[in-house]
Amino acid sequence: MKKAVCIVSGGMDSALAMYKAKQEGYEIIALHFDYGQKTEKKEKECFYKLVQNLNIENSLVIDLAFFAKIGGSALTDNSLNVPIDGIQEGVVPITYVPFRNGIFLSIAASLAEKEGAEAIYIGVVEEDSSGYPDCTQKYIQKQEEAINEGTKKETNITIKTPLINLKKEDIVKESKKLGVPLEFTWSCYKNQDRACGVCDSCRLRLKGFEKAGLKDPIEYI
Repeated sequence: MKKAVCIVSGGMDSALAMYKAKQEGYEIIALHFDYGQKTEKKEKECFYKLVQNLNIENSLVIDLAFFAKIGGSALTDNSLNVPIDGIQEGVVPITYVPFRNGIFLSIAASLAEKEGAEAIYIGVVEEDSSGYPDCTQKYIQKQEEAINEGTKKETNITIKTPLINLKKEDIVKESKKLGVPLEFTWSCYKNQDRACGVCDSCRLRLKGFEKAGLKDPIEYI
C-alpha cells in the first residue's frame, strides 16, 4: 500500500488533511511535534485521539524544544502575549513561529524517505488564514523541490496541501462530510481547558463554523 506521512498538530486543518489522505488510500504515518507551544499538552492529547479514531498503527511524536529557546513567537515565548485584537491585513502576526513549517517538512521528509512514503500531507491554508509566510503554495512548491533535490535518486516525495485554497467554512463542511471528529481538535493559542474565543486561531475557527451554519463542539470561555 502507498504510504503518506501526515503532519498533525491536533488542529482542525491538519486533522482534515489526514482524513483526506486516508480517503485517498494511503497508509498513514502520523507525525506530531512538541515545540514548546503554550497549548502543547492539549494539542498532543488531540493528536492521540485522532490517531486512535482512524486506527493508525504508525505514529510518532518528536520533541523540538529548541523552538522555545529561539523564541520570537507568542506561541513559544512566555514574554510575549498572544494577541486578541484580530488579524491585521498584510502583517505577519506575532504568533508566527520562525520557519516552523520548513523544519516540520524537513523532518517529515526524513521520515518519509526512511519509511518509503511517497507523500507528505500538511494542512496549510493560504486562502483564509493568519498570513504566515510558510503556508503559501509557492513556498510549499519550493520546499518540495528542495526535498527531492536533497534525497536519494529513487526517492520522489510529493507535498500534498489539500486545504491550501479553502475557506474556513469549507474546511468545516468537508470535515463533517468525512466524519472528522472535530471535538477532538484544538485551535486555541492561549488555553488548554476552554478555548479563549478571541485569539486569531479561535476567531478563524469560529467564523468558519458560523459561516458553515454548524456549531463548534468544543467549549469556549
